[in-house]
Amino acid sequence: MSDRQDQTGGVVKERVKVEKKEPTLYKVILLNDDYTTMEFVLHVLEGIFQKSPAEAYRIMMQVHLNGSGIAGVYPWEVAETKVETLTSQAKQAQYPLRAAIEEA
Repeated sequence: MSDRQDQTGGVVKERVKVEKKEPTLYKVILLNDDYTTMEFVLHVLEGIFQKSPAEAYRIMMQVHLNGSGIAGVYPWEVAETKVETLTSQAKQAQYPLRAAIEEA
């Protein structure tokens, strides 16, 4: 009897194929208001969301003109942390800037 048969008790075992599932992604959407300055929105986009100055400007203008704009797409925990950081910084700077999270 071979060593392999001893390890499995003579039973043939099937390999279980593990399917890797990508995490569900969520959009962080900045919402326009009449009080938060464009400069602060740029600061948030560049600092919290790691956008280039050009990309931050594009998103900021989209928020300004359309009422909302997508700051980024992340797994839930990352999106939630970014929104909490944004809310904290906005509150500290005395701006009412808000963000929403939607499934992508």
